[in-house]
Amino acid sequence: MNRARRRAVPKVLTLFTLLLIALLTGCSGEPETGPVEVKWDRDTCERCRMVLSDRFHSAQIRVFPVEKKRSRVYKFDDIGCALLWLEDKPWRDDPRTEIWVTDHRSGEWIDAGSAIYIPNQTTPMEYGLGAQPEPSPGGLGFEQAKQHIFELEARFNAHGTHLKENAEQRR
Repeated sequence: MNRARRRAVPKVLTLFTLLLIALLTGCSGEPETGPVEVKWDRDTCERCRMVLSDRFHSAQIRVFPVEKKRSRVYKFDDIGCALLWLEDKPWRDDPRTEIWVTDHRSGEWIDAGSAIYIPNQTTPMEYGLGAQPEPSPGGLGFEQAKQHIFELEARFNAHGTHLKENAEQRR
């Protein structure tokens, strides 16, 4: 091999390696649909800021903000936190918004809109609903589950803001 060729081979290999790295890093981002990986015991709930540790009652919401090029995923420790948080967001009624919940038996992610919600579960924020993909006697559909959550929140104010109000009234 002549000298010019020997010098060109490392340059070509370096260029090829850099191109491969750029291609791999460009393709390794989060998916643009579906749930993402949760860092259990590290990620926090977007609404209440509790750490996500219950692998059987968590939720995620993927939104598509108009001002952004990519979607964004928010994580929640309970379907109740997810739906209450979403209520006043601009993408609440956007058909592209995705809501995912974990199956209360397996921990697998399932579509929240098609899930059946089993009441009387022990959940992180005490909304008491466990999701599963198949029908079950006494199970609630998505809209019924949403109504259950909003009724509980109105009745008990599950996040304790009533404690602040009570303290202020005592002064």
